[in-house]
Amino acid sequence: MNETQPALSIVIPAKDESRSLTELLQELKRMHPAAELIVVDDGSADGTGEVAREIGAMVVRNPQSLGNGAAIKAGVREAHGRVVVCMDADGQHAASDVNRLLEMLSQGHDMVVGARNSRRSQASLWRHLANAFYNLLSSWMTGHRILDLTSGFRAADTTRFREFLHLLPNGFSYPTTITMAFFRAGYRVGYLAVEVKKREGKSHIRPLRDGVRFLLIIFKIATLYSPLKIFLPISTLFFFAGIGNYIYTFHTHHQFTNMSALMLITSVLVFLIGLVSEQITTLLYSRSA
Repeated sequence: MNETQPALSIVIPAKDESRSLTELLQELKRMHPAAELIVVDDGSADGTGEVAREIGAMVVRNPQSLGNGAAIKAGVREAHGRVVVCMDADGQHAASDVNRLLEMLSQGHDMVVGARNSRRSQASLWRHLANAFYNLLSSWMTGHRILDLTSGFRAADTTRFREFLHLLPNGFSYPTTITMAFFRAGYRVGYLAVEVKKREGKSHIRPLRDGVRFLLIIFKIATLYSPLKIFLPISTLFFFAGIGNYIYTFHTHHQFTNMSALMLITSVLVFLIGLVSEQITTLLYSRSA
């Protein structure tokens, strides 16, 4: 690493967060004076970029709002540090927790996620229940226990993080994608319990719209990295439905119906599609390696 190259880059996506951003940046500069602070002004109208620039941060400005994920991608592309920390600008993430993330990262992890460790850390009961469901579903798909799938507070090896930038969506689903991608790639992911404060200002997340997007992202990444996790249960469902329908029609009409044949054939086709997808995924990973 070049002597003038910072060891740490801190990327902060911000949209109309000038009030909370001032205190956060001042705390980060005090605790990490050598760190590269990158604020991505995602189309703010309240002078967020100017506030960050006055405090001494590098500002990457999007002339219009492109989304939280797009801001993270823009910031990580500009980062020069060996380690990148991503955190929110809304006052929820404490600057004092950055050191804890870095300490755990130095113990052999490729990424460490700040996991909200209590019901109080969730914005609402609905968000708490939704996040619990996402965590369970993604844990099953990846084969690893995921404690907080949607946390935007994390530290990671910059090179590893950049491997998956092309997969990250532009919206609020970027934590979902990067977490599952790291797990499926075989990288070491750790979780650190953190308390988050009540955010300042209004959240930009829309529960119904972004909730559906989170689910689609989970299935998209699972299909990309572990296709049989998706295709095998569907194939099994069609198989037993076909067998069940055959048993019923045999006892009632003593015949094998077209519906039973259709469901059994569908079961075989879905399984074969999953098998081919799994082989394609293996080839892609072997080429990357």
